[in-house]
Amino acid sequence: MTGTIRVLLAEDEELIRTALVGLLDREPDIEVVATAADGRQALDRALAHRPDVVVVDLQMPAPDGIGVVTELARLLPACAGVILTGHGRPHVLRTALASGARGFLAKGAPGTALADVVRRVNAGQRYVDPVLAADALTEPPSPLTPREREVLTAAREDQPIRDVARALFLSPGTVRNYLAAITQKLEAGSRAEAYRTARDHGWI
Repeated sequence: MTGTIRVLLAEDEELIRTALVGLLDREPDIEVVATAADGRQALDRALAHRPDVVVVDLQMPAPDGIGVVTELARLLPACAGVILTGHGRPHVLRTALASGARGFLAKGAPGTALADVVRRVNAGQRYVDPVLAADALTEPPSPLTPREREVLTAAREDQPIRDVARALFLSPGTVRNYLAAITQKLEAGSRAEAYRTARDHGWI
């Protein structure tokens, strides 16, 4: 494609948003046509300005970055989505790519990287931060059985055993046994730690 690449930038932290706009505005072939502080603004302004590329922070007031990209794939299929994140866990990367995002970039990347990614996705290519991609390839499979995942999801960090048992039609003793096995498998010191470990790896 030729001509100026029109970009919408969505980031809820004003200081970071201003800095990113400054980086992109230095590029002669890129124009930031709009900014947004949350997911709803991002969608509204994307429809109003119809940018070529939308750069969105992963974690924003709803909808989050993945939600924005998913919705824009339906509303503006020609618009390429790039997700920025400070939390590049492998399961997040997989979810982002499944949403239709064409770029996935860590916030710790060099300052020139964002403009390069914008150009690539605008040209129809995909870009995944190489460190995040390597982590995704080496992510271990879940050690939990489907039933254990169901119990841990229901139990979360602090749900009462009786409530979990009632919701899953199990006895309280059975729920305790499952949670003990889960905690041991994940080498966690507590149920809360086991839940966080499973969540962070994308196993629940």
